[in-house]
Amino acid sequence: MQIQGLNTLGISLARIDFAPYGLNTPHIHPRGTEIFVALEGTLYVGFVTSNPDNRLFTMVLYPGDVFVFPQGLIHFEFNQEKTNAVALSGFSSQNPGVITIANAVFGSNPKISDDVLAKAFQVDKKVVDHLQAQFWWPSN
Repeated sequence: MQIQGLNTLGISLARIDFAPYGLNTPHIHPRGTEIFVALEGTLYVGFVTSNPDNRLFTMVLYPGDVFVFPQGLIHFEFNQEKTNAVALSGFSSQNPGVITIANAVFGSNPKISDDVLAKAFQVDKKVVDHLQAQFWWPSN
């Protein structure tokens, strides 16, 4: 959207700067596959396959390493070092979208019913209330 000549080409790019021990929390891109390239630092990355396997694939990336996150699968990136890290993400869509899992589930507006979340996560409603209270601003 920022470079008019590139709009509608079906690709996009993002730079991610990670603070020491910084985390790009579990999220999905509903409209695009992501190719992730580590430029600086060490990053622990991974994704979870869909049901019924829910298999976790992880890797520790060093500068120059590449990892792919398939479209629509939950994934994360974590800087496990006390120094900064930098990465580039390329997407197979000009608008891959992003849904941050915790924000969507516990920070929705209006809130998802405590009964639904307690049953889904097999926890007491007080745990659900505590988690929802962490998301004081929807989509933060």
